[in-house]
Amino acid sequence: MKEFDLIGRYFADGGHQRKDVIIGIGDDCAVTSVPSNQQLAITTDTLVSGVHFLRDSPARSVAYKAVAVNLSDLAAMGAEPAWISLSLSMSEVDEAWLEEFVKGLYELTRYYSVQLIGGDTVRGPLAMTITAQGFIPPDVALKRSTAKPGDWIYVTGTTGDAGAGLALLKGELSAKENDEAYLVKRHLYPTPRVAVGTALRRIASSCIDVSDGLLADLNHILALSSCGATVHVDRLPVSSALFSTVGAQDAYRYALTAGDDYELIFTVNEEQRGNLETSLASTGVKATCIGQVTGHKGKVDLKLYDDPYVLSDKVGYEHEF
Repeated sequence: MKEFDLIGRYFADGGHQRKDVIIGIGDDCAVTSVPSNQQLAITTDTLVSGVHFLRDSPARSVAYKAVAVNLSDLAAMGAEPAWISLSLSMSEVDEAWLEEFVKGLYELTRYYSVQLIGGDTVRGPLAMTITAQGFIPPDVALKRSTAKPGDWIYVTGTTGDAGAGLALLKGELSAKENDEAYLVKRHLYPTPRVAVGTALRRIASSCIDVSDGLLADLNHILALSSCGATVHVDRLPVSSALFSTVGAQDAYRYALTAGDDYELIFTVNEEQRGNLETSLASTGVKATCIGQVTGHKGKVDLKLYDDPYVLSDKVGYEHEF
């Protein structure tokens, strides 16, 4: 199949038509319109087969996750997603695989009213790069570098599920049928917390999404904010599926170190804690307070029921080159 035939058959409609897309797929460039009094947030992520997803992962989940991780980055900045572009590399054209890939791609873009506006296709190892763009009002972008000592640390949803789901897919764990289905789904189909991100504008003092692991990503906030933290391990939000599959101690380890959950970690000062509950009420997403930012730069104290907790595992996923 020729490149333009492939694009025309699977990607030409963009999945959703937005009024702010002046020229979409089909020309050398897309042309879009940014609303007045809005700034543009832009993020790019690449997923490579065998590195970021298992080689036998369902095509639908691969596309879904590729979109989700980019929307999660926008959410962590408090941005509302608008457009994506896609660069797709494939060793050969598998039409059945592409049909499922497109289903996963458009499942999320349609839900969040995001339009595919362009990209590229090329022959090569299976990989995809998505650039996502979204809108944010001036001076409200959530950043990693603005946490302060005394701020409270929160995390949305539950953490560690995706890591256990990956271990199940690799045959490293076994679980009850319902628990396995839940954990594997959390790995293959993460939920970008877009509504939470926009709700946190003017409330959170800093924010990041959990891609490399809760502790690793919290450390990114602390490093850029020149702070430390106390984290109460017994307060970590752990799902019943994870707890029943691996037990308490391993559940804490997964919750602290496993990546790919794409929940949001954020900090809130004391004055904003009352506004937080009200702001999150409309999202239907629970956020759990797990600790507090301290002035001890670079030092993270882990506590388990007020006793020191020693983590014997690596902090989180590390990218290697």
